[in-house]
Amino acid sequence: MVVKILGTGCAKCNALEQKLLQIKEQHQLQFNLKKVTQLDDIMSYGALMTPGLVIDEKLKSVGKVPRDDQLLKWLKER
Repeated sequence: MVVKILGTGCAKCNALEQKLLQIKEQHQLQFNLKKVTQLDDIMSYGALMTPGLVIDEKLKSVGKVPRDDQLLKWLKER
């Protein structure tokens, strides 16, 4: 599974990254975390606000840091 954070490094982007890393460790999940920082690449996913969250090339969230339970649900869907 590939998880991408769409953003240029704002506070919300960093908070989302930290949450994802905590959830990965706590629940022993396996995924590759990547950051997408180029505006053209971010917009190619249809995200007009950051942070954006993409899981296996599907845009899941835009403009906010989702709750832990929602993140865990998305990460376990497969």
